[in-house]
Amino acid sequence: MLRKHVLCARLREANHDAAFGSRQEIERIVAQIRAAWPKVRIILRGDSGFCRNELMSWCESQGMDYVFGMARNQKLRRIIGAQMHEATAQWNQTGKPARVFSEFEYQTKKTKKGGWDRARRVAAKAEHIAGKENPRFVVTSLPSEQWPAKALYEDLYCARGDMENRIKEQFSLFADRVSAETMRANQLRLYLSTMAYILLSGCGGWG
Repeated sequence: MLRKHVLCARLREANHDAAFGSRQEIERIVAQIRAAWPKVRIILRGDSGFCRNELMSWCESQGMDYVFGMARNQKLRRIIGAQMHEATAQWNQTGKPARVFSEFEYQTKKTKKGGWDRARRVAAKAEHIAGKENPRFVVTSLPSEQWPAKALYEDLYCARGDMENRIKEQFSLFADRVSAETMRANQLRLYLSTMAYILLSGCGGWG
């Protein structure tokens, strides 16, 4: 499955948005995948840094599904107020972490810096843990009939944690040196370390 393999390793300057360049990279990768497997189903998964209207609209236009984390804000917190109250009551009663899931249609306001061009499905986790609230939100194109809110968050979205472990492995083993003077030199270092990672992973060299 392609989700187990490195498909792109790209350095970005820190003075850009977190999603800078991601649509172009994903567009290139998707074109290569579909050239080999035209009917393959693709689900794009990422944290809140990828939750941008440009990327979601592109996925929708290409018949691709996505699930992205969303940054919390006061409006989202108010929407799940009843669920947060329920989770807090459960925690007060049991002393154990409590989760209550819900979903709703949501659209951000259009501003000069962007905004969503349409309403989208948002799944919410209202959680109370260790005496404090811990709400989380994801936006997705996947229908609730196939992916109810709880399964969407716990089984699909949270599984990206394993993907992040692979990234941490690469940084621990190879890719922690980006101290060259130019961006091009540092990118070359990253390419070489990525190739080494793929060789080790593909050949079972971890043991």
